[in-house]
Amino acid sequence: MERQEQVRKLGHSALPAIVLLCLSSLAIAQDATKAQREAKSEGKAVNVLWSNPADIRSSDLFYGPGGKKHQPHTTFTFVEEDLNGTNPKFDVRDENGVKWRVKLGPEARPETAASRLLWAVGYSANEDYFVPDLRVEHMQRLKRGQKLVAPDGSMHDVRLKRYSKYEKKVGEWAWQQNPFTGTRELNGLRVMMALMNNWDLKDMNNSVFLDATGKDDDPELQYTVTDLGASFGSTGMGFPIRNSKGNLIAYSRSKFILKVSDKYVDFNVPSAPSPVYIVDPKEFRLRLHLRWIGRHIPRADARWIGQLLSQLSENQIRDAFRAAGYSQDQVEGFTEVVRRRIAELQRL
Repeated sequence: MERQEQVRKLGHSALPAIVLLCLSSLAIAQDATKAQREAKSEGKAVNVLWSNPADIRSSDLFYGPGGKKHQPHTTFTFVEEDLNGTNPKFDVRDENGVKWRVKLGPEARPETAASRLLWAVGYSANEDYFVPDLRVEHMQRLKRGQKLVAPDGSMHDVRLKRYSKYEKKVGEWAWQQNPFTGTRELNGLRVMMALMNNWDLKDMNNSVFLDATGKDDDPELQYTVTDLGASFGSTGMGFPIRNSKGNLIAYSRSKFILKVSDKYVDFNVPSAPSPVYIVDPKEFRLRLHLRWIGRHIPRADARWIGQLLSQLSENQIRDAFRAAGYSQDQVEGFTEVVRRRIAELQRL
């Protein structure tokens, strides 16, 4: 009923775009299903969205899912530029042959912090590290973000994502159509996106990885939100867009919960984009369509993820933001908002 109402409000002019969105979601789901079949042909594959964290209270949110052992500390050599997405990115290799993806711009800090909170409560997350100063050898001229790179190949405030040799991306997954639809785990992930104000919830930001790290175990198909850069800012795509990501003022002033009924809760993320983006009708309608992700979530499922988050200490939450290179005042500010939102979830 909610989606029917959204369609009615958008009007007949939006119907072609909505049809295209549905077809796109179906195609993505079919790709993921194909990936599952291919993985199962090699051995029984297990779909994984969430794994029960062994001991949340002992999780190290400063180093995150990669731990201290995997933190970057070697020399890097340029490999190639990646032109996907909206932020400048390129790949490098370190002296040990490990491949990393460098992301420049305003998403580096919030993405690093977001990956740690997701990982702490059991969701798959990238091994992200924030690096204040990085120098890349044999650096090539970039088509995007060149102004952020000095002539000697040095740059500041970047995120490095470590690639695992045991993981292979086999597709994307859609919020509307996936093996976990209607489950507590998927609903918990929707709540996490709202808690962090991650409003950029396009399906293309979700990846399915074939993970065969365990020699004696069945391979896993891990469903991951792989782009978390639009977090800890406004509730939707604001203007200018750089202020919508990692912005403490916008984050602290934003409303978290919109409405609570006997069984369901509506969150404010993602919200409608700034009216200025109506100049791009296709993008504007897409953002309006995404609002359902934060709505009509069972209260019990929202309370469940709140109970997991409540096991994090104040210092652990601080560590997630310290790892992202925020100033001490910003660390305290972000930590306070996150703690307040966790308390709201516990009261549901």
